[in-house]
Amino acid sequence: MNDALVLTDAPAGLGSEPRTTSPSRGLILAAVIVVLSLASIFWIRQKAAGSLSQAPAGAEALARDLERSVWLLGLAAAGSGLGVLFTLGGSLAAVRRAWSRRLELVEAEWRTKNSGLQSQLSDTRKTEAAVAKSLAEARAQFAQLAEERSQLQAELDARKKNERTLSQQRLVLESSKTVLEMHVQARTQELHQLQHRYEMILNSAGEGICGLDRQGRATFVNPAVAKITGWPLEELIGKTEQEIFFPKAGQTRIKLCDGDAGEHVFYRKDGGHFPVEFVRTSIEDGGMQTGSVLIFKDITERKRAEETLTQKAAELTRSNAELEQFAFVASHDLQEPLRKIQAFGDRLKAKVEQSLAPEAKDYLERMQNASARMRTLIDDLLAFSRVIRSSQPFVPVDLSKVTKEVLGDLEVRIEKNAARVEVSELPTLNADPTQMRQLMLNLIGNALKFQKPGSQPVVKVHSRTLSSLSGEQFCEITVEDNGIGFEEQYAEKIFAVFQRLHGRGEYEGTGVGLAVCRRITDRHEGTIVARSKLGEGAAFIVTLPMRLSSKPNS
Repeated sequence: MNDALVLTDAPAGLGSEPRTTSPSRGLILAAVIVVLSLASIFWIRQKAAGSLSQAPAGAEALARDLERSVWLLGLAAAGSGLGVLFTLGGSLAAVRRAWSRRLELVEAEWRTKNSGLQSQLSDTRKTEAAVAKSLAEARAQFAQLAEERSQLQAELDARKKNERTLSQQRLVLESSKTVLEMHVQARTQELHQLQHRYEMILNSAGEGICGLDRQGRATFVNPAVAKITGWPLEELIGKTEQEIFFPKAGQTRIKLCDGDAGEHVFYRKDGGHFPVEFVRTSIEDGGMQTGSVLIFKDITERKRAEETLTQKAAELTRSNAELEQFAFVASHDLQEPLRKIQAFGDRLKAKVEQSLAPEAKDYLERMQNASARMRTLIDDLLAFSRVIRSSQPFVPVDLSKVTKEVLGDLEVRIEKNAARVEVSELPTLNADPTQMRQLMLNLIGNALKFQKPGSQPVVKVHSRTLSSLSGEQFCEITVEDNGIGFEEQYAEKIFAVFQRLHGRGEYEGTGVGLAVCRRITDRHEGTIVARSKLGEGAAFIVTLPMRLSSKPNS
């Protein structure tokens, strides 16, 4: 909107252009007449002067009279013109005064209207400001409405998309519902079959199974309960466990609680008793106990077998003790005649060696070799029996120190074969020091002995610590070499007494060393296993507990 206001009403008597009033026109006309009169007089005078210059001399007076008449006429005309001018000027002044008064009235009217118009203009500007403010608010509201419209449109699009998705999901759910119903029917059928199978399993179980309610009355029993107790199956339902297993007065009764397990004596319907192994567990549904299950087994035959086994074990222990005593005594007693054989053989060889025939010398040499092998066998048998009979207490043993001492004993063999023995840090454990020394001596000695001819033996001894699920600590000691190795099928055979994989002519020994190692690990509640491939060396892995009681196993 423009700030200027267009005025359409003009005061009365005024136009857009000034009008020429009647007095003004008269004044102008009088002025024109005076001018024309003076011009005419001047023209006539000029004409007369020209004529006089050409007229005769007698006519000069007439010409001067005529000129005077002309001037008088001109003066009269001018005076009349001036009178008219003065008259018209007075009239014009009166008109001007009238117009001045009228203009003052018109100006007062215009001032009144101007103040009204100024007020209207101020009101109009205020209205314009209010309209502009309303327009700005309307524009802001329009922008907000546009934003809300866009949000609503986005929500509408999202809703339409969700509706399409829901429609698709509804179709998928309907199809899934059909498939699910088919699966439910199949699972229901499988459940019935599984329930029937479980019933068959429970009915076929050799243990007695009783389902009891909260009052201890039987709600389910399998045929084994009727078979073991002698009650008919239909009579067992509804009976308490006391009535089933202790049917007569005076019988030793116990109250079985949930969580109980162990062995006890139950009674049959006819009064006969039998030992059972039982366990009773509670049945909970939704966090509330609804009953319990009692499972028991007649262990009469197992008790008989345990008694028989105990007797056999006692007999075996006694027999083993007698055999160990026999082996020790026999080995010890055989040494005396063997020493005599060797001593007298040496004397005979020293006295008559020069006079003996070559064949007799050969016989004597064979006899001496046989007696030497016999002595070695007896020594090894004595060592084996000492392991069995040993009862030394267990003490902390530093295996690194023991292995160092063993390497000192084998120093000559190591230097002879140019062998390299690498020993890592070994742990300290509770054990028999003498047997740990014997164990490491046999394992490292075997690693040095069973080598390819002309090769450099390399023996590595290392260990690591293991932990069981119960937190018990074990050490695993590995002795590996680069020797001839053996086939895996003989991994257990080599630990038997007097078992050899090679002839006496190839490698020395009696086949007792590894059997002694097995005895030592057994006595320390450990294990020893062998891993090898033919021609690729062997590794012997010994696993021993780090902590053992001071009392060794017999």
